[in-house]
Amino acid sequence: MPENADQSADRSVAQKVAIVTGAARGLGAATARRLAQDGYAVAVLDLDEAACADTVAAVEKEGGRALAVGVDVADADQVTAAVRRVADELGAPLVLVNNAGITRDNLLFKMTEQDWDSVLGVHLRGAFLMSRACQAYMTAAKWGRIVNLSSTAALGNRGQANYSAAKAGLQGFTKTLAIELGKFGVTANAIAPGFIATEMTAKTADRLGLSFDDFKARAAANIPVARVGAPDDIANAVSFFAGEAAGFVSGQVLYVAGGPRA
Repeated sequence: MPENADQSADRSVAQKVAIVTGAARGLGAATARRLAQDGYAVAVLDLDEAACADTVAAVEKEGGRALAVGVDVADADQVTAAVRRVADELGAPLVLVNNAGITRDNLLFKMTEQDWDSVLGVHLRGAFLMSRACQAYMTAAKWGRIVNLSSTAALGNRGQANYSAAKAGLQGFTKTLAIELGKFGVTANAIAPGFIATEMTAKTADRLGLSFDDFKARAAANIPVARVGAPDDIANAVSFFAGEAAGFVSGQVLYVAGGPRA
């Protein structure tokens, strides 16, 4: 158990610490900013620590506390060191948002073992390692929140066998965490975004030979609310799951996709 895990935590929101992985940009950056607005001190984790500077600056500009930490979430030793650093410099992490992810899209017959392993490694292994490291602090405090970022791709998506498998796996992982950690005051939930306008979806448009505007327009035509999502749509959902009001909500998968999903 980490050195500081036996220390009881102040439960006022202002004293809580949240970790957001993959927070240098996109959904992670929006989530980090939103949690800081909610009163959390936020650890901004990403593969490149320097890339986290903009997110940290945005949080601090609004009067929040933030710490940039570079980590490969698929590396057990790096995860242990990163979480310990957060605990030492900000405080015991009681909220964890597993957002880090990559894509290596291809049809099955073209997909390499490296394509498969790297995507499963970041999404699934990364969420496992981060959750394992943080749960010690949460269970010691008898309070915690774990929010995993899944995707509508968990229901299947052409050219994304690796990504779909990882995102579906995160849903099962979430439900199991809810069962195991509930008695310690820790909830675990998942958010499954639909089409969100980010750098990642822009790269998909490039891969398909479409302008990003055309790509978004095509997606919006099939979404009941007639628009694509924005990073803040996901950050708002994370904010709910991370708060006191969600204490009786655990093991759930929320599709934030502009319309009904399975």
